[in-house]
Amino acid sequence: MAAEQTETRKRSVVKALTYRVVIVCLDFLAIYLFTHKIEVALGFMIVSNIYTTVGYFLHERIWARIRWGTEPSAGWRSDGRNRRCV
Repeated sequence: MAAEQTETRKRSVVKALTYRVVIVCLDFLAIYLFTHKIEVALGFMIVSNIYTTVGYFLHERIWARIRWGTEPSAGWRSDGRNRRCV
């Protein structure tokens, strides 16, 4: 069995940035194909990136308060202290 791997913060940031680049390009392409106007596609691309980023942030903050579907980590006690250090 392979060892469990965790993702580094740097990898997560790079993945998030490359995902946003792909989405922004797809937004531009879709709007340009519908309108054939670069200015409209660029405007939508910018506005869409702003409101979807805010929406994602709010979505994450709401879900951070919901405990449904979560389990305590094996190495931590319910009071937040590490079991291995106690």
